[in-house]
Amino acid sequence: MKFDYIIIGAGSAGCVLANRLSKKPTNKVGVFEAGNSSDIWKVKMPLALLYTMHDPKYNWKYYSEPEPYLNNRKIFCPRGKMIGGCSAHNGMVFVRGNKNDYERWEGFGLKSWSYNNILPYFKKIENWSGGENYYRGTLGPLPVNQSKNNNPLFKAFLSASSEAGHKINSDMNGEHQEGFGMFDTTIHKGQRASVSRYYLNPVKKRKNLNIFSNSFVEKIIFDGKKAIGIEVKIKDKVEKIYAEKEIILSGGSINSPQLLMLSGIGDSDHLKQKGINTIHDLKGVGKNLQDHLETYIQQECKTSDTLYKYTKLVPKILAGIQWFLSKSGPCSQSFLEAGGFARSSPERSIPNIQFHFFPSFVIDHGKVNASSHGYQLHASPNHPKSRGSITLNSSDPYDYPKILFNYLEHQDDLKQTRECITVARKILSQNSLAKYSGKEIGPGANVQNEEQLNEYIKSKAETAYHPCGTLKMGVDKMAVVDENLKIHGLQNIRVVDASIMPEIPSGNLNAPTLMIAEKSSDLILNN
Repeated sequence: MKFDYIIIGAGSAGCVLANRLSKKPTNKVGVFEAGNSSDIWKVKMPLALLYTMHDPKYNWKYYSEPEPYLNNRKIFCPRGKMIGGCSAHNGMVFVRGNKNDYERWEGFGLKSWSYNNILPYFKKIENWSGGENYYRGTLGPLPVNQSKNNNPLFKAFLSASSEAGHKINSDMNGEHQEGFGMFDTTIHKGQRASVSRYYLNPVKKRKNLNIFSNSFVEKIIFDGKKAIGIEVKIKDKVEKIYAEKEIILSGGSINSPQLLMLSGIGDSDHLKQKGINTIHDLKGVGKNLQDHLETYIQQECKTSDTLYKYTKLVPKILAGIQWFLSKSGPCSQSFLEAGGFARSSPERSIPNIQFHFFPSFVIDHGKVNASSHGYQLHASPNHPKSRGSITLNSSDPYDYPKILFNYLEHQDDLKQTRECITVARKILSQNSLAKYSGKEIGPGANVQNEEQLNEYIKSKAETAYHPCGTLKMGVDKMAVVDENLKIHGLQNIRVVDASIMPEIPSGNLNAPTLMIAEKSSDLILNN
């Protein structure tokens, strides 16, 4: 079997590539996804996102190594294992990042990734409900909608943010990111607007596009320094499939570096330890791992406006019935729609914190139900300085890799997280929330000094589910891909996913990943 283009991974980036590359009828495109179809109710129902997050059939369910600066806790790292990838199980918040993020990328010698160069690709993605303007697009395949969630806690939270001195911003993906408001979401007509649904499904019957689910790519085949094919297990049989033009790696920030190392691309010392022959010594493979670390500031709620009632059987069943019958009601929303971007202190020149307001308590990634009405503010520094890595456990492709984030290794990350709590507490103590707010559950009113706050953060902080950067784009000696996303020193192979980000953007990663895929499609097609 031969294709012009082999795409490894049908996540957010892979679905965009499949659509764009197969648009030209003479391009024969093969997409190989280790997971299943995502055409199931658990994916389509916005409030059911935790069901796929904890289901090994649809999620890789990775865990980090014991994190040395988080009291040696192993941090949960869910990654979508289905067509649509993380767009089929994320919180559906659509955030592009700050203009300054991409100006910093440009400063790394990546001039074609400046904000002005990538803005057209952000616009190309979206069909935005707010109408077209200089910053926003309405002709793209993906519905991006301003949230209309009318939970009274959201209104009170935004009023409290204004009282605390923050701007109200009606479009955090527009000219300015700073401020608080309702985030854009990929929820449309009461259902999740996954990338597979809006990019892949409309084109999957093209004769020149073949999509293989439950197909695990074990290795990339090289002829010298040229990538020529893959070894992939389909229905318990390993087959060799060849690419005439290019192999495009879109497995994500965990799986893409793992597959490269298994294929002999990476730090030669590490590969040798695992008994893998080095094809190309590239020290940066798996390095530069970044993520946003969230701390929850939790408050009891004196009213019943939270999601706590839906932990009870009868209200949960009634809400589910309402969604199945009419795609409306609480199950048609994510309840992650309110939040914003702020500066943690006056000396910060740009917003360095992202907040998400959630009208319930989240305990152990939703595995444990709350025991009372409450709400919480998720706070995370946008630009962590700590860096981690992905390494191999063994040369077995089915053995999970070692993930070490090194969260809070850099003292400034800990300092900024403490500042996050201060800013959050100020918002939550305003008059607009007074009729709702009971006692502070976390960190708790007795947790005030630096040492106490540090301990709360180290014992309770969790991932915001934004791993990236492990095959970074750049020109320095640790860069893995160039600005055209070709792997340095190799031929016929590119990486197109969040692993190429040199630095993590300010916000959720799905929108920037789609931008990367749209831009790379043009690069591949020479548009």
